[in-house]
Amino acid sequence: MKKKSTSQSAFFNLRVLIAAVFCLGALAVALFAQTKSTGPTQQSNRSVGVQDAPGTQTPDVLQLIGPVILNTDLRDLAYIAPNHEIEEKRLTRYPHPEIPSPTNQSAYPRLEALVKQITPPTPMMPAPLLTFDGMNSAQSGCMCLPPDTDGDVGPNHYVQSVNSSIKIFDKNGTPLNGPNGTTYNSLFLTLAGTPCSGFNNGDGFVFYDHIANRWVVSDFAFPGTLPGAGPFYQCVAVSRTGDPVSGGWFLYAIQHDPANPTWIGDYPKFALWTNAYYLTVNLFDGATLGFQGVRAFALDRASMLVGGPANTIAFNIPPAGLGDSYSLVPAGFRTGNPPPAGRDEFLLSVDSPASGGVTLTQVHGWKFHVDFAVPSNSTLGIGANHSPNANVTVNGFVDAFTTTTLLVPQNGTTVKLDTLGDKIMTPVVYQNRAGVESLWASQTVLLNYPNGPSAVRWYQFNVVGGNFPATPVQQQSWNNGNDGLWRWMPSIAVDQNGNMAIGYSTSSATQEPSIRYAGRLPADPLNNLGQGEAIMTAGGGHQTHSSGRWGDYSMTTIDPVDNLTFWHTNEYYPVTSSANWFTRVGKFQFPAASPTPTATPTATATATATATASPAPTPAAPTALKATNVTATSFTANWRGVSNATGYQLDVATNNSFTNYVPGYQNLDVGNVTSKNVTGLTARTTYYYRVRAYNGNGTSPNSNVVQVKTRNH
Repeated sequence: MKKKSTSQSAFFNLRVLIAAVFCLGALAVALFAQTKSTGPTQQSNRSVGVQDAPGTQTPDVLQLIGPVILNTDLRDLAYIAPNHEIEEKRLTRYPHPEIPSPTNQSAYPRLEALVKQITPPTPMMPAPLLTFDGMNSAQSGCMCLPPDTDGDVGPNHYVQSVNSSIKIFDKNGTPLNGPNGTTYNSLFLTLAGTPCSGFNNGDGFVFYDHIANRWVVSDFAFPGTLPGAGPFYQCVAVSRTGDPVSGGWFLYAIQHDPANPTWIGDYPKFALWTNAYYLTVNLFDGATLGFQGVRAFALDRASMLVGGPANTIAFNIPPAGLGDSYSLVPAGFRTGNPPPAGRDEFLLSVDSPASGGVTLTQVHGWKFHVDFAVPSNSTLGIGANHSPNANVTVNGFVDAFTTTTLLVPQNGTTVKLDTLGDKIMTPVVYQNRAGVESLWASQTVLLNYPNGPSAVRWYQFNVVGGNFPATPVQQQSWNNGNDGLWRWMPSIAVDQNGNMAIGYSTSSATQEPSIRYAGRLPADPLNNLGQGEAIMTAGGGHQTHSSGRWGDYSMTTIDPVDNLTFWHTNEYYPVTSSANWFTRVGKFQFPAASPTPTATPTATATATATATASPAPTPAAPTALKATNVTATSFTANWRGVSNATGYQLDVATNNSFTNYVPGYQNLDVGNVTSKNVTGLTARTTYYYRVRAYNGNGTSPNSNVVQVKTRNH
């Protein structure tokens, strides 16, 4: 922490002053610890092996509605439009007024940019191997804000979910179920007698079950609007085969809480475990939107995979068992060995206090023991209120909110974006490598409260033997060397070699919202994303809708074919608009022979250094020039080269929002040239093109857009 002082005291007195400040600070911390509440979320770490004995808790055991068997190819389903929904306020643990508080921005953005250029670079993440556009707002048809971007990858498909629909791609980015995907209303239509038939309302989620080669997709459904009386249901589809397009589906539905039919399960999160599909929701009273707690479900995976009748085992954690936390996230796994037989499911959360600026020092952990054969043996957490099994002590952090979570600045507008900085983000990753069981998790935190920027906080917790630790193995609030960017909306994944990466959103008062990712190798120094940061998609615009809603979540997953390739999907804007969001899907992979991490420089009394060439900075956006050589079926796209570029990427589309690309001309790598002949076009048609420059350090923003019309003949 830096302090500015006008004192002219001698160096000795300054040291005395600093020592006094630290002593007073330590005394304040000690007094604070003695007087702090000992409620459920502030207890010291429990005996980490403790779990309530089987038969001491009473779970809800309910049969899912269904299955209804859907054998129709998704391309043959009738299109049923989604329900319109613009979410202008999200439901939170404690109500927060969605009014942005003033956030001080640096008065010296140019100086910051210059400082960043002369700062020694960290090792670079690999560039994307492929990116392509996913669903966008126009295709979704729901007028939803935000999109709730989510997706997963299988052997042959990438399935993306937004609030209204799923869209299925091959692994080159070619859509397989139509340009607008399949709406949840179309998919779940035959679940008659439930709101899933015609009243799907979003918070979609999709994941791939790599053990069974199946897909699971879900959203919630309820008649009417919020506030409202419901009833409120979760709709779940399990694919009958590994083909999500034509292989058929088993459809199920479950009421969020039949004992409290006016309660809605909001912000659903799923995870794959060997014995069940785990689901968590935040409970709110539909009529008042008052917080009621968290509900955790275990869905009978074995029965659902064969289309049999299936039960769920569920527990409600009331506010008394949660303290200031909510939004529990279940752990799932993809790489490494599966959890040992009988291993209980893990769930994590952090506090979301009623007021901002609270320094928090715990991550809360629950164990969910499920027994479908003898349901009464199932237990969740400790005691009648299902308090956490453990409170893991972590470095202090402040949730990314003040009086509001609308904090993230954007270039060219006063509208700020929602950080969702009050929860662990999905997924929580479980990995079992060489007998070492770990949980990896991420969240958004606020640095320099209340000024920012926000940063990505990530953790590794070792849970060997199924026990939570007292402290993490490693943790970090990642801000890429304090470069001034706001980072939020993280999603974490770990490959089979133990390499970790996080995809997230970035923005600032001088940069458009974009998608980036950062990562580390197992050999990197602890507590650092030692491989630095890469750009997946540079935004070309920003969102001006006053709600500030953004993302709600993103998703990073690992390709089950090689267990090495990371896939990430997130939100961005190619051009500025009120709420016309786009999504992007990209993949990347660490090198097979990973580079040796760069050690942190340490000052020595006598040192000699050999000058080394620093990697060139990310190139600036090129300038697209007027097309030449225009014919009925071709033209030459031209642009002005920029310094430090090693190549250029070209987009050609039939609309200026670049949602309808000319085949072969989306993100086309044309090499280090300043023109490209574009062929195979249609006469008397208007086209648009733009370019980006790239090098080993990253990719520039988009150039300006040039319009050209092909000749008549």
